[in-house]
Amino acid sequence: MASILDEYEDSLHRSASLQQSRASVGIPHSGYVNARLEKETPIFNKQRIDFAPPEKINSLVVSSNQLCMSLGKDTILRIDLGKPDEPNQVELGRKDEARVYKMFLDHTGSHLLIALNTSECLYLNRSVQKVRALSRWKGHLIESVGWNKFLGSETNTGPILVGTSQGQIYEAEISVSEGSLFSTNPDQYFRQVYTLEEESGPAPVCCLEIERGIEGKFFIIATTRKRLFQFVGKVPEGTEQQGFSSIFAMHADHLPSFREFPANLGFSEIAFYTPKLRSNPRSFAWMMGNGVLYGTLDYSRPDSILSDERVWVYPSDIDITVNKPISIVLTQFHFLLLLPDRVKAVCTLNGQVVFQDLFLEKFGLLTCMIKDPTVQQIWIHTEKVVFRYHVQRESRDVWKMYMNMNKFDLAKEYCKDRPECLDIVLAKEAEHCFQNKRYLDSAKCYALTQNYFEEIALKFIEAKQEEALMEFLIKKLSNLKPSEKTQTTLLTTWLTELYLNWLGILEGDPSQRNLYLDTREKFRTFLSSPKNKDCLFNNRASIYELLASHGDTEHMVYFAVIMQDYERVVAHHCQHDEYDEALNVLSRHRDEKLFYKFSPVLIQHIPKKVVDAWISMGSRLDARNLIPALVNYSQSASTQQINEAIRYMEFCVYQLEETQQAIHNYLLSLYALCRPDSLLSYLEQAGTNPNRIHYDLKYALRLCAEHGHHHACVHIYKVMELYEEAVDLALQVDVDLAKSCADLPEDDEELRKKLWLKIARHVVQEEKDVKKAMACLSSCALLKIEDVLPFFPDFVTIDHFKEAICNSLEDYNKHIEELKREMEEATQSAKRIREDIQEMRNKYGSVEPQEKCAACDFPLLNRPFYLFLCGHMFHYDCLLQAVFPNLPAYKQAKLEDLQKKLAATSQPSKSHHRPKDADTISLGKGQQSREQIKADIDDIVAAECVYCGELMIRSIDKPFIDPQKYEEEMQSWL
Repeated sequence: MASILDEYEDSLHRSASLQQSRASVGIPHSGYVNARLEKETPIFNKQRIDFAPPEKINSLVVSSNQLCMSLGKDTILRIDLGKPDEPNQVELGRKDEARVYKMFLDHTGSHLLIALNTSECLYLNRSVQKVRALSRWKGHLIESVGWNKFLGSETNTGPILVGTSQGQIYEAEISVSEGSLFSTNPDQYFRQVYTLEEESGPAPVCCLEIERGIEGKFFIIATTRKRLFQFVGKVPEGTEQQGFSSIFAMHADHLPSFREFPANLGFSEIAFYTPKLRSNPRSFAWMMGNGVLYGTLDYSRPDSILSDERVWVYPSDIDITVNKPISIVLTQFHFLLLLPDRVKAVCTLNGQVVFQDLFLEKFGLLTCMIKDPTVQQIWIHTEKVVFRYHVQRESRDVWKMYMNMNKFDLAKEYCKDRPECLDIVLAKEAEHCFQNKRYLDSAKCYALTQNYFEEIALKFIEAKQEEALMEFLIKKLSNLKPSEKTQTTLLTTWLTELYLNWLGILEGDPSQRNLYLDTREKFRTFLSSPKNKDCLFNNRASIYELLASHGDTEHMVYFAVIMQDYERVVAHHCQHDEYDEALNVLSRHRDEKLFYKFSPVLIQHIPKKVVDAWISMGSRLDARNLIPALVNYSQSASTQQINEAIRYMEFCVYQLEETQQAIHNYLLSLYALCRPDSLLSYLEQAGTNPNRIHYDLKYALRLCAEHGHHHACVHIYKVMELYEEAVDLALQVDVDLAKSCADLPEDDEELRKKLWLKIARHVVQEEKDVKKAMACLSSCALLKIEDVLPFFPDFVTIDHFKEAICNSLEDYNKHIEELKREMEEATQSAKRIREDIQEMRNKYGSVEPQEKCAACDFPLLNRPFYLFLCGHMFHYDCLLQAVFPNLPAYKQAKLEDLQKKLAATSQPSKSHHRPKDADTISLGKGQQSREQIKADIDDIVAAECVYCGELMIRSIDKPFIDPQKYEEEMQSWL
């Protein structure tokens, strides 16, 4: 197997060169075909709005699908983008030369502030048609408004912040009265809270933004031309309506934290990106003189919300002295810069311009760009044209940028639905890790790519990174499909070889003990993995060869256990004299076949434990299959060890109640060999019924005879009903035993007498004991003194038999008297029977003319009839019809035969035609035969009354309808 793997590694080198040749002719290294059938739509898709303004557009704001624009000198046009065909026009009603300077629309699209170049400010609510002047705001040129997104509603702005061209920040609140169209003053209050300054003095407040963080903390961002200020503070819970004065008051004596840049556009603008409606912004972009300051917003920071800041300089074709940017808008991954004649989109990840849209001169100069944060649409206008940009799949190429920045996790996140891109990212990450010698991470990534397997494997082999190669193969194996069986087999076998090599190296280095244990655990996890089970099982022969070639018996046993190849495990333990371990494996897995195979070996070394294991298996083991092991063992073992064999056989016989003859015969042989005391008790417990005895009687007899166990032989003779042999053998042992045998043939008195005569002869002739011989006479009633006398010698005097002879004569007299008494009783009984017969002959019964048949209820005297002693009367044919179905089959056949004979005797002879009367008077032989036939028929039919006799009792459980005729009877009723 090792040579096969070596050949495979050589093939990797050849395959790698083949891949290079393929690459040279343009064969792709990925399994994906990245073909685009249609031209992909751009991220920023421009649409010109079909709108021709009657006057030039001065300003445009949009929020929550509500668009407001200033036209000419005195007109405000409001459009609900959900109902674009229903525009609303409001006149400012100004008679002076005042013009709209800027407009500000809140996040709900309900509150519109109109700043005039005359340092005045007007207010217009979405639900009304009349513009109201804010008297408290007069004298201030409004540059920016910070809306309150947390307390504002459609009728009330809540506390808001207002920035002026002189650097002052005011706090104000505007409310629409519920009772009338407006209250006396819509502006509830207007008070200064702070003044922003640069090094030269107060500077215009270009932008204001209010955000709320965690734990009631508020962040206020304010910008001037070169500085970005942050005001941070808590507003006590329940006092939010009182405004933000307390936050600014904290910085009355010292400047708040700020960012400052030297260059100056003359203004600045900040944009925010909010991923979801009613959520906090996640990032910001501040357009100022040196470029765009971009970063994220971290609300958990204590003093500054700005995080991960970086400055992206303007593209090279932007000269802030000639064509400085006008507006900025921020999306998830880009910020858009508005120039007088074009729009540029810069990626926030790498600062590269990814999109540029040049506008034709006929549209005029671009004046403003704004984004609706609720629907993520971007609006741009000139003095006479309005455009709208839709942002579509902005993240489509973000993965590539993250990949080039080596931010592979983010790259994979943005291409998880595009497998061809994900493969490129994984390959780049794998190569990056490889170059940075992070080989394990590289292997994990390579395993997920579609790169050529041989090329990657060769890289790790050349770098001598076996551990990384193993990781690569493991990951690759886990990604294979069940149908890829060849690849699975190759990787599994190769990984086994690598693990064994690695374990061999680590095992010899004591300093690497922990690593060795960890690697061993990984190898065992690999071998026991459910996913690899089928492959390992199908190729277990190769794995065994690999394990054997490395001499790793420990893992060979472990692998055999996983494969449930317990035969190999037990054989291994037996070969290494680990008999207890072998028995533990057998006991744990309870495989009957393995018990049969290895028991002959194990019982030679640990007999007691083996027998215990057999007993624990109970009826799952067939004791007949274990007898060869016990036979081999008992032939070479001592008596004490044979006891273990007897213990198991007794368990089978007495506990499991085995009836197999081989088991009982073997137990008999063990008893005969080592335990003669238990032999007779076993035989007696088995009983004397040959049909219920499970051992072979002839084998048992021969076995007991060979070992001289005469008592056992006598018992077996008795079971075999060989009583003469039993008595003959018992007389050699014990006369009393012979006597017990002589009484066994209870139904054969002749045999019993013969057996007792044998006992008497033995007593007289062999033992010469007259008294014992006389005792035999008293023990058996069949023996008489005259039967025993011939056995005695002539010199014996009569005195020894006097009592026995007298007893015999008395018995004869008693027998004669009993016979006389029986004869007298028999004579009296015969006399009574004769008298009963005579009485029966004279007995009669009378039948009245009106009597009817008990069966058919017709007159009785019309046909031959029967009269019973119980009083019931039946016609002959009615009685026959009632009795016949209930007779046994043989009587039915006999009755039919008698009827045929009777019919045959009733027919007149062909040669002699005599009248009927002459035939009835005739006393010939045929007439006697006819009378006998009638008598036989009467004995069958009229033996008893059909209503009062046993026939009625026997038919009590008989169904009224014959089951065989049930269906026919049912049909007859339909």
